[in-house]
Amino acid sequence: MPTEVRTESRRQFLRFLAESPLICGLGGLGGTLAATAARAQDDSVLSGSLAFSDIIESPAQALNVWDFENALRARLNPGHFAYMAQGSDDLGTIAANRAGFGKIGLRPRRLVDIPSVDLSVDVFGQRLSSPIFLCPVGAQLMFHSQGEVEVARAAKSKNALQVLSTVTNFSVEDVAAARGGPGWFQLYSTSDWPSTQRMLKRAEDSGCTAVAWTVDIPIRNLEPVARFDRDKDPLCQACHAGMPADPFTMRHMFDGVDMSKVRMGLAGLTWDYVERIKGATKMKVLLKGIQTREDAALCLQHGADGIVVSNHGGRADETLRGTIDCLPEVVAAVAGRIPVFVDGGFRRGTDIFKALALGATAVGIGRPYIWGLGSFGQQGVERVLDILQRELRIVMMQMGAAKVADISRSSLELA
Repeated sequence: MPTEVRTESRRQFLRFLAESPLICGLGGLGGTLAATAARAQDDSVLSGSLAFSDIIESPAQALNVWDFENALRARLNPGHFAYMAQGSDDLGTIAANRAGFGKIGLRPRRLVDIPSVDLSVDVFGQRLSSPIFLCPVGAQLMFHSQGEVEVARAAKSKNALQVLSTVTNFSVEDVAAARGGPGWFQLYSTSDWPSTQRMLKRAEDSGCTAVAWTVDIPIRNLEPVARFDRDKDPLCQACHAGMPADPFTMRHMFDGVDMSKVRMGLAGLTWDYVERIKGATKMKVLLKGIQTREDAALCLQHGADGIVVSNHGGRADETLRGTIDCLPEVVAAVAGRIPVFVDGGFRRGTDIFKALALGATAVGIGRPYIWGLGSFGQQGVERVLDILQRELRIVMMQMGAAKVADISRSSLELA
């Protein structure tokens, strides 16, 4: 693709962002856009990364995870960046995910002798190096030629849990082989139960130990990526040249399924579907997308093995509630009977510590590791994990916690 075409496409993208209220969640674009983003308190402003205008040239140069966001933006097709960065409506829930951490203070302890910190945790019998896991993100070929397989290699290297999306570009079998150990599978239900059963069986046969059924997007409003008309954008045309017209042919969990007759979604499904999934698999069954005490209680009532507090990174709905705000009521409703996981807006070790102190078993990251993947592949993902683990170790030492089990709510001051 000629440089001038790529440059003009990027200019069009930036112009769209500058003129649109959607800017509030995309931030870090410099000049007038930066000022707009500052008012919206987006990711990059809150991180302070706007003060660093250079683009890192290797993973080792990164000092925080936002350094990878800048690197990815410089490399990535603007349409693909919009797909990754977008959220519902005015992107207010993306901002709320970040703002929630600012409501929680920390109460450090002094003169506690902690010669070393143990980050390891046990999740459903699997010992992991840290409580940080890699959330399901679909269509990772948009960010790297090896997509989910490259992430699996990083997960293997760091002994991290990887959760594979239903709309993965690589099969669960290929990803499991690259990971060389148990992972989880994220399920989007379909209108055809036999097809859903087949996906569950493939995941189980590939060694997945849990399935996270996503229940937070019966319908949603996503605008940024819709601004890119593939038929009119030369950069999009070049990117998708030679690709099949049917996107499901590149989503290998749907191999053998006639998607002209099958729909993905939650239409017509109720809480009884939890028992249906549990009857179809030996994997642990979690519900992903729970945000209230009422639904947490229903998870228990219907036999869920775990809960993932999530708003799909701000992509599900415009609730204006961060997941860290939702976590305490879900943990209270569950009362220790099943594990509670959380994702959404985690960018610092202090963020992760706060969630663990509020009762989370483990914390998921999504966009940060995609920034690393798109910038530097496996090494980028590994470096993102390294940075977050380092930051978590630091705050644990400051709070007097030598291991994850020592982290408690007493370390927090809630606004």
